[in-house]
Amino acid sequence: MQIISFPPRSRWPELLARPVQSTAAIEKVVAPILEQVRSGGDEALYELALRFDGLDLRQEGFQVPSSEISLPEDLKTAIRQAYSNIRTFHEAQRQPVEKIETMPGVTCWRRSVGIEKVGLYIPGGTAPLFSTVLMLGIPAQLAGCREIVLCTPGNHPAILYAAQLVGVTKIFRIGGAQAIAAMAYGTESVPQVYKIFGPGNQYVTSAKMLVAKEGVAIDMPAGPSEVAVYADDTAVPAFVAADLLSQAEHGSDSQVLLVTTSRRLVSTVNLALTSQLENLPRRDLAAKAIENSRAILVETTDEAVDLLNAYAAEHLILSVENPEEVAERITNAGSIFLGNYTPESAGDYASGTNHTLPTNGFARAYSGVSLDSFVKKITVQQISKEGIRALGPTIEAMAEAESLLAHKRAVSLRLASLN
Repeated sequence: MQIISFPPRSRWPELLARPVQSTAAIEKVVAPILEQVRSGGDEALYELALRFDGLDLRQEGFQVPSSEISLPEDLKTAIRQAYSNIRTFHEAQRQPVEKIETMPGVTCWRRSVGIEKVGLYIPGGTAPLFSTVLMLGIPAQLAGCREIVLCTPGNHPAILYAAQLVGVTKIFRIGGAQAIAAMAYGTESVPQVYKIFGPGNQYVTSAKMLVAKEGVAIDMPAGPSEVAVYADDTAVPAFVAADLLSQAEHGSDSQVLLVTTSRRLVSTVNLALTSQLENLPRRDLAAKAIENSRAILVETTDEAVDLLNAYAAEHLILSVENPEEVAERITNAGSIFLGNYTPESAGDYASGTNHTLPTNGFARAYSGVSLDSFVKKITVQQISKEGIRALGPTIEAMAEAESLLAHKRAVSLRLASLN
């Protein structure tokens, strides 16, 4: 990990830059795939599955049938515990309908309605992310989404088990950009959905961004996974190293950032990284990510907070003496983890918060996935005779000033009928 000591603020944009991705080159690959699925439907999906995944699915089809799932009992127990915690946290996000009388006789309110058809993309290659099934499926279930479609390139039993728990209505063994296309446009087998959720590689991400330009809603822009750790001398170096590696093992393009006021901590963390890397099955991927990452020494907490807000990390770990106090000053982050005993992996799996979070600096403007991501907010209003008498003249004056006389007349006729 490269160590940068007390850089001037003028260097921050350079030091905090994410790995550059050639989006234009990726789009050139993805766009024809989208068009092939749009025009060719199931036939295109069969051809693409054979080309990219080496799977001939013509006989068995794409849809994964419901069946008894063989999974170790301890893993089933762990998944059910995670399900319970995530559901408890998201269930508390329900908002009761509250009618507001803005003035006598004028009542307004807002109600939540589940998006009817949603699509979940779950990677299933080297890391079958069954935890993401819970993170996306539980809020969809709570929102009352009528159809929950899941696409995944693998058939890992834990993915299928989690899908049953969250009430997924249809599962398809389809991966990559073609899965996004299938859910965005619909095929003979795959239903078209109104919003697409889920992580994926650069081709999946590009496909989501391209279909979003065509009017299909997506959860958020996404990039490689990332973590920033702010640590002082109260931090445990081995814990910090483990947290950095927990993100680095996602892939060589993942980015980890250590910010600290302690030069001693940087040295001990680097030693712990070297030691822990040796025992990681995915050490080659993690090592490349660590090579591209930085440890930045700063003078003060104020400087650290400013730097972290400029970075806007997907995951932010505060391993400092007063983590809650520092957290109150953080304005840009996807999810924050406080203290030495709150690893980022807790949020990834089972504490209850959602792990689908904005990356690549989008935490400056985007939130992570929540119950709200799966609902529409519909406003309702009702005005009584007394209300239109009181509010009508205001509407008439404003409509006339905007030269929209039909708007004015819609009120004037009502007022005249009351007189």
